[in-house]
Parts: sequence; C-alpha cells; structure tokens
Amino acid sequence: MRLLFSYSFLFVLSYAFAQENRVKTSKDTITTLATVTVLVKQQTPERLHEVENNMLYSGKKNEVIRLANLNANFATNNAREVFSKVPGVSIWENEGSGIQINVGVRGLSPNRSSELNTRQNGYDISSDVFGYPEAYYNPPLEAVDALQLVRGGASLQFGSQFGGMLNYVLKRETEKPFVFETQNTLGSYGLMSSYNAIGGAKNKFSYYVYNHYRTGKGWRENSGYDVRNSHAYFAYQFTAKTKLSLEYTNMDYEMQQAGGLTDQQFQDNPRQSLRKRNWFGTPWNLAALILDTKLTSNLTLNTKLFGLVGERNSVGFTSTPNTADAISTTTNDFANRQVDRDSYKNIGVETRSIYNYQFGNQNQNLAFGVRLYQAKTNRKQQGKGSTGFDFDLKIEDRFSRDLEFQTNNIALFAENQFKITNNLSITPGIRYENIKSSIDGRFSITAGNDVNVVPETLSRHKVLLGIGVEYKIKKTNFYTNFSQAFRPVLFSDITPPATTDVIDKGLKDADGFNFDFGYRGNWLGWINFDVSYFYLNYNNRIGSIRKFINDDPTQNTYLFRTNLGTTVHQGFENFLDLNLSKAIKLNQQIGDLQVFTTLSFIEATYTDFQTTQVTGSAPNIAIKEVNLKGNRVENAPRYIHNFGLTWSFKNFSSTLQNRRTGFVYSDATNTETPTSNGVTGKLEGYSVYDLSMEYRFLEKFTARAGVNNLDNTIYATRRAGGYPGPGILPNDARTFFLSIGVKL
Repeated sequence: MRLLFSYSFLFVLSYAFAQENRVKTSKDTITTLATVTVLVKQQTPERLHEVENNMLYSGKKNEVIRLANLNANFATNNAREVFSKVPGVSIWENEGSGIQINVGVRGLSPNRSSELNTRQNGYDISSDVFGYPEAYYNPPLEAVDALQLVRGGASLQFGSQFGGMLNYVLKRETEKPFVFETQNTLGSYGLMSSYNAIGGAKNKFSYYVYNHYRTGKGWRENSGYDVRNSHAYFAYQFTAKTKLSLEYTNMDYEMQQAGGLTDQQFQDNPRQSLRKRNWFGTPWNLAALILDTKLTSNLTLNTKLFGLVGERNSVGFTSTPNTADAISTTTNDFANRQVDRDSYKNIGVETRSIYNYQFGNQNQNLAFGVRLYQAKTNRKQQGKGSTGFDFDLKIEDRFSRDLEFQTNNIALFAENQFKITNNLSITPGIRYENIKSSIDGRFSITAGNDVNVVPETLSRHKVLLGIGVEYKIKKTNFYTNFSQAFRPVLFSDITPPATTDVIDKGLKDADGFNFDFGYRGNWLGWINFDVSYFYLNYNNRIGSIRKFINDDPTQNTYLFRTNLGTTVHQGFENFLDLNLSKAIKLNQQIGDLQVFTTLSFIEATYTDFQTTQVTGSAPNIAIKEVNLKGNRVENAPRYIHNFGLTWSFKNFSSTLQNRRTGFVYSDATNTETPTSNGVTGKLEGYSVYDLSMEYRFLEKFTARAGVNNLDNTIYATRRAGGYPGPGILPNDARTFFLSIGVKL
C-alpha cells in the first residue's frame, strides 16, 4: 500500500512538471501556452446569513470558515491553523495524527469537542448527544468545504451544550457532470496521506464519493497510526421544489498510544514513550436520508433521518507513567492488559421548517421543528486482555463491567425573527426537551459473583428560553443574544467508580445560560472584524464529596456524587483582518497582503463549589469541608491569541501565524506543583509558529507545503488521568509536509 502510494505521488508530481512547460508546435512557429491563475485568499471567517438551510442565525455569534480560503496542513487536520481566525478556541494537541479534533470554547474542556454539539452536514456524529457527547469521529479536512461554529445561542435550535454547535459541511459538486480530485501528501515521521474523490451533477442527479487514507509513525515513539475515511453521497432533484439525498460515512483506524509522561520524563525527552502495548480504535458508521422540499410559497421543510453504529475499543497497560510496564519475575511475562469496549447504536429524525409571513411592511421568519432521538450504549470495561503487544481485543473470561445505557429524547423548538425595520430584528425562541436516561447491567464481579447495578431511569423535562437582537449599519451589525442551556447528566455521572460509592438520587442536569454582545462586519472593503463580550453561567456542576458511612465518624468513608457548584466564564473575543494592500490600492501590483489577529481574554472561575478534604484513617478520620470559590476552571487559559500574515499573489499564497496560549490548571483545586505521576499540575503557556504555502499551476494542479511548529517549541496542552495514557502528553515538535493535488 505504501509503495503504491509513493508511486502515485511521484506520478502526479512528474506529470505536473511535464505539463507546465508543454508547447504547441506548428510548421513555422513554436508558441508557449502560458496559463495565468489568480489565487486570492478571501477574508475569512464569513458569517451565516440570517436565514440559511431552514435555520435562523439572526443575533447569534457565529463563524463560517471556508477551507479554500486558508493555508493550512489539511492532511493532518491541523486545528491550530484551521481555527486561527476564530477567537476563544482551546485546542488539545496531544498527538499529531489528526484523527480526533479536540476543541472547546470560552474555557470549556476541549476533550473530543464534548462541550459542543458536533455535526456533519447538520446531523449528529458524537457517541450519544446526552449520555456521552464525545466526538470520536471527524471528517478529513481535505473533504470539508466549510466549518460552521455557532456559539451559545445555538442551544435553542441545536440542543443542550454550553459551547454551541460545530458543523462540518462536506464538499459537493453542483456544476460539472464529472470531476476527479486527488491530493497526496508526504511529511515528517512517515506521514503519507492520499485523498481521492469523484463527483458530479447531471440533470436531476448528483453525487460525491471520496476515500481518504493516512498513515504515519508519529513524532513520539509508539505513536503510529493508520486511518481510513470513506463517504458516499447521492441526491435526486424530483422537482424544482423537492430534493432527496442519501449519504453514508465509514471510518476505521488503529492508533498506537504512546501514553503519558511524568514531568521529569517530559523534560528529559518528550519524544520517549514508556508504553509499547497500548492501542485504540473506533470503527464508525454514519448514515443520513435527507429530504428538502418547499411545501408552499411561504413554507419550507428539511427532514433528516440519521443513524450511527460505532465502537470505541482500547487495550493497554493503563498505569501511571512512574510505573514501569515490565516483565514480572513471577510470571516471566508482561502484565495482562486492560480491554475496554463500547458499542453505540443511535437513530434519530429531525425536521426543520421556515415559515415566511408578512407582518406590517416587513417579511417575518418563523423557524420551528421537532427532534426524536434514541441512543443505546453497551459499555464493557476492565476485561483481562493478553500479555502481548498487538491490537488484540480478546479477553480471558468475562468483562468485569458490562453495562447498558439508553437515552430517549423528544425535543420541540421554535424561534421567530420579528423584523421591526429593515435594520432591526428581534428573535425570541423556546426549546422543550424530554429526556429519559436508563442504566442496567453488571457493575463488577466479586468472588465469581455478579454485582449488578440497580436498574434506574432518570426522567426530566427542560424548557429553554432565549432572545437575540440584531441591528444593521450598512455592512456591519450590532448583535446580542441570551440563551439558556444545560448539560445532561452523563453516563459517567451515574456510574459509581467503586461499589462503595453512592450516586445522588436527585442528581440534576447542569444548567445555566450564555450571553453575547458584539459588533461585527466588513468595512471599507478591506476590514473584517468581530468584537464581543461573553458571559457564560454554568450551574449544578457535578462532583464528588467524601462522607462517613451511616454518618458515623468511627466508620470508613465513601464518595457521594452530586451537584456541587457553579462556574462563571466571561471575557472578550476579538477578531480583526486587514487587507493592507487593498487599503492602499496596490493589490493589483503586489497581491493581497492581509494581517489578522484574534485576541481572547477568558476569566473562568468557580464561584461556588463545595468539596471535602480527608485526613487520617478509621477510626480517626477527619473530613473537612472546603469551597473552591475563586479557583480557576481546569483547562481554561486566561488568554488565547493568534497573529498571522497572509500574502497572495497571482497563483501563490502563504500564511505565517503565531498562536499564544496562557497556562492552565489540570484540576479544580489548582495544583501548582505537578504530582510525581504527572497526572495533576499546572501546564505552562506556550507560543508556536506555523508556516503554510500553496501554489496553483496549469489551472488544475495544486502544490502545498509547510512547516508546523516552525521554531521547534516543546510544550504540552493536556494531562490525562486515563486514556490515552495517564500523565503529561507532549505535542509534536517541528514537522514538515509537501502535498501535490489535481482536480480534473
């Protein structure tokens, strides 16, 4: 496979150079055929229209990132470059494969984008939107046309998450009957990537099919990966008013996990790995049937029937990095690895409509819809795996833990854009959620006997309210939005870590709200900006406190998991993009010279969080109540800044950018000095540079190249308590890539 890939890459490269100087001969003359391509990277991000795809965005903070307008390493899904023009985005960069994009906003955790409602073409892609909202899948960015990010104001139309909605919009071909696109990349540490797609539109039929394969050895030891993404889309336009489309996505990969390090190990050699036997893989299948129709001249309907069948599989030696994975002198073999497996089967249907009506002298827009959703998760953990080195998921006997989770959801939502004048609109909205979460199955095996959980169903009703206001001034507008949100009780919240732990029967979903106020737009044809203030209130955060058994101080203690407190995230998110050459009217002579910056200031603190500290041992145990009020929220930096310079001239474009991020704490107690195992402690801030370039020639060919982490900075963005391996997780140092593509 690798040999075939290399030959394909060289063929495209040699063909490109052979074609660049091709000449046309005649009897008397030789004429060189010169092709001039004008490559201009448009100012980005864009903003969503007030009404788009049966959704209302008036008064909501949002960004649309057109990937064609960026210079970036798309082969490895480099989120640091892709989100460089979006303020306030935190990124975990603990491995360079790009298999998972880990982003968060406004000081919320980036862990598998779990604080965002993640979608592809408008439908869910995470494991379980309510019980386990982690996105183990994201499409390869070479297949993505645009990223749509809607902040807290998204909660009414898209669901509960505090961070908002992130939607990956895939490429489509709408003009030609047949196109073929290929992009092939070579890079540091064995990176080889190949993206190949065909698409077309003819009469009433259109299609798009791609396959993406990527492999690499990784910057760190024991961090190789092989990943494949495939997607097929077919659509039929029955009439001018009705279109039906079907799409299917499949992803599969195997990734070796290098594991975490202690801080001393990180300082000694961040590339080292103490784990050779840890593996991870998530086979993922997504399908959607989408109907778009115009029922009347004033009413449109979009209906999505979607489903997910996926797995999360891991095997490894999961101890902290100060515990060696060594051969036992007793067994003369390595320890048995732990095998954990999840399986997901989800199905849902979501309808969205826009009703346009006249009130006064203005056209008004009512957006409304309904959502039905069911998710089933089978969680098998603590299996006794093999003593070997490969990705082997077989176990001895049974999984110690075998649990069944189910979520059922009905949601109704509506927002109405009242246009008071041509410039002023007010958009109130409401969402109703009915959620049922259940748990059943085996919690553990003790002395050969099953210890089962008590079957339980948690039912609740949620009503969310919100309102947005937008006022236009030429090509700019003021906007403000208030929207309630909540974070459902997760599966991990209702699963006790140990048999002695207790879950609060009255456990409540976290709730709160987002508020935005800003000014954005385009000015004078060369200034693109968005300046805003945000306030995020996050109530009923869930945590554990220590209690005495039977409230008797002479007995042992247990952990009681309950709602403990509140955090507040507030700050400023500022974006500015200036086309300097356009400002002085020299862009025709010297090309487009653009400078951009995003400045994010985040104050994320606990305002009330009750917890406990325990000293001594039975019968002399002392429990002290403490409050974390004033502590920084874990994984929330005080600032995230990006600075960049883009130059585009004729068929060449390049971007140099710098990302600067402040320090973070890895725990709510704000531990300064790292623990000896590397799991807890402060992570220092960092500054990193990236350079990416693009050159187009002969109209059909594209060459890309770049250097990520240009100044070879050694840093880390994350500490892990479990998978992908406890301890500090280093980011990749300097890496290079070169890519050749053609679109025919």
